[in-house]
Amino acid sequence: MANGNGLTIKKIMCPTDLSSGSDEALHYAFALARAYDAKLIAFHCQAAVENNGAQDDLKASFEKQLFQRLNLTELALNNWERVVSQCDDPGASISDYAAAHNVDLIVMRSRRRPHRAALLGSTAESVSRTAPCPVLVTHSDEREWVADRQVSLKRVLVAYDFSDYSEIALTHALKFAQEYQSELHLLHVLPPYTLNEPELAWYPITDEGPYHKAARRLQKAVPPEAHLWCTVKTAINEGQPYREILNYADRNKIDLICLGAHGSGFGLQTLFGSNVDRVLRQAPCPVLVARPLRHSQTVSVNRVVEQSVSAGLAT
Repeated sequence: MANGNGLTIKKIMCPTDLSSGSDEALHYAFALARAYDAKLIAFHCQAAVENNGAQDDLKASFEKQLFQRLNLTELALNNWERVVSQCDDPGASISDYAAAHNVDLIVMRSRRRPHRAALLGSTAESVSRTAPCPVLVTHSDEREWVADRQVSLKRVLVAYDFSDYSEIALTHALKFAQEYQSELHLLHVLPPYTLNEPELAWYPITDEGPYHKAARRLQKAVPPEAHLWCTVKTAINEGQPYREILNYADRNKIDLICLGAHGSGFGLQTLFGSNVDRVLRQAPCPVLVARPLRHSQTVSVNRVVEQSVSAGLAT
């Protein structure tokens, strides 16, 4: 899968713990891999073992369980492999493997967590912060768009804040919308009370107000050719970004939310929750956290920085 920006999806990685929830992520990953003729890597993280024989036994057991859980026809129709990693930190292991093997998309399941546990984060949230590529996160309680090995993606929402990261999210959303002739929704959220304050108090009468300026920029964000193969809808709301994103997605029966992860800011706010974290935990549909492709050295450096920040906040 490729577009004019040179972005491709040739390798899809699906971390799984072989639970019923991660089975659903595998179905998404297999369907997408087949749709885009991509290689699928089924990845399982296991506690370290002492000898090579035990490692071989783990791989054989993992493959046997995959055969039991998935349709054999589904497995036969895809180019795929299974990988068992020995690790103590699943999130770090997933990100490192994806970076070292040039993975283009990670597909994984996230469990809904109680509010008290949310501050600790989840493996999916950790991977979304450190992955070297976009991460598609699914949940058990959501509007799904993969069934019977077919992808039915009707409405894609991009939370667009005019940053480079939201531009990456838009690029991926455009790819999905073009492939499946989906509606493309762009939502920009203004700060609370922006529209209620008199614009003349802080703008010359000849200048545009925040609403009209944002509306004009949203219109220009979508390439003209996109209107030839999908319906584009734009919206501007005000309030807390995560709430407006969730409300819009629920109200408009969105099938996929595309968000840009804002680099270090995403990690720095982890213990207190960020817009991305909250959308991941509460979205009524799968969420694609769009990230620029990065090599393994950058991923390792970013993780060290994040761990240092987290340790400092915890003390």
